[in-house]
Amino acid sequence: MSFILYFALIIIIPIWAQSKVKKTYKKYSKVPTSSSMSGAEVARKILDDNGLYNVAVEEVRGHLTDHYDPRSKVIRLSSEIYHGRSTAGAAVAAHEVGHAIQDAQDYAFLRFRSALVPVASFGSNISIFLIIGGMLLQMTGLLLVGIVFFAAAVLFQLITLPVEFDASNRAMSQLVSTGVIRNDEERKTKKVLNAAAMTYVAGALVALAELLRFIFMFMGMGEE
Repeated sequence: MSFILYFALIIIIPIWAQSKVKKTYKKYSKVPTSSSMSGAEVARKILDDNGLYNVAVEEVRGHLTDHYDPRSKVIRLSSEIYHGRSTAGAAVAAHEVGHAIQDAQDYAFLRFRSALVPVASFGSNISIFLIIGGMLLQMTGLLLVGIVFFAAAVLFQLITLPVEFDASNRAMSQLVSTGVIRNDEERKTKKVLNAAAMTYVAGALVALAELLRFIFMFMGMGEE
């Protein structure tokens, strides 16, 4: 039974989350907003309304490669979002602006996540080698070091959750207050944002399940 639950966590849930976001995005990318604004226009309007004139909006290649770069103060939107005039496009653009607003307001969780980036990146790259080495060589110390590094990467995933949910909440508030969306469009926009959030939840669950498995392995080796 435990194996089935573990299998569901690391494989089925991420696949379901990705499928949901793709299906939701595809559906609402065909639904225009009443304002008929492009993603680039939505981003620019919300930025300007919040006094963030120093943040640029640029087009970037790829599909759903949208992101906010806090170092360059640039919101990069994929071509489909940048030029599109759909509910999905408005939601994605506003979400990225939400991160820019977080940055401008010195949002604590965003600062914490940014500080964790180098540690989490190093930990995610080296931890698996240390863990495998510790298991093969039956070296509990090496395994423990690997688990600590992996835990740093998991912490990054967990801290990402409040950052993403807060950005989505800010996005909804801004879209409504600026008049980009109206009335029944709020429900549709929330569906897009919620679907995207599920991918982060799924990633965090998988990472946490892996960490627990490694901890149990370490405890098992200590009892031998």
